[in-house]
Amino acid sequence: MTTITINLPDALAERVGGVARAVHRPVEEVLTAMLDGVAPSLDDAPEDIRAELVEMTWWEDARLMEAADATMSEEDQARTVELSTSGPSSPAEQEELEALRTDDGRITLRKARARALLSIRSGKRLLADADADAA
Repeated sequence: MTTITINLPDALAERVGGVARAVHRPVEEVLTAMLDGVAPSLDDAPEDIRAELVEMTWWEDARLMEAADATMSEEDQARTVELSTSGPSSPAEQEELEALRTDDGRITLRKARARALLSIRSGKRLLADADADAA
C-alpha cells in the first residue's frame, strides 16, 4: 500500500467525511473507492481510445450525457445487421464489418465510462433515466 498526502478543499473534505460517516467506513476507504471509480483500468481498452477514456473524467456533465446516450447511426446499424446476417461476400466487406464492430465497441466503451462518471458525480441523471424506462 502506498501512502499519499493530498490537500483537499474544505467543502470536498466535508463531503467525503459525510459519505464516510453515512456508510460507516474510514475516509481513506471512501477516497480509495472513489479514485478507483474515476481512474479506470485500461488494460482491455484499445490503445487508441485509452487517453480519451481518461480525459472523460474532466468532461462537463452535458458532454458525458451525450456520450452516455450515443448510438451508432441507423445506417451503420442496418449495414452491420446486413453484413452479419448474410455474411461478408468479399474481403472488403469483411473489413467493413470489422470496422463497424470496432466503432460500436468504442461507442460502448465511451457510454460505459460516461455512465460510470455520471454515477460517481451524483447518479441523479441515471436514476431519472431508470425511472423513465420503468414507467
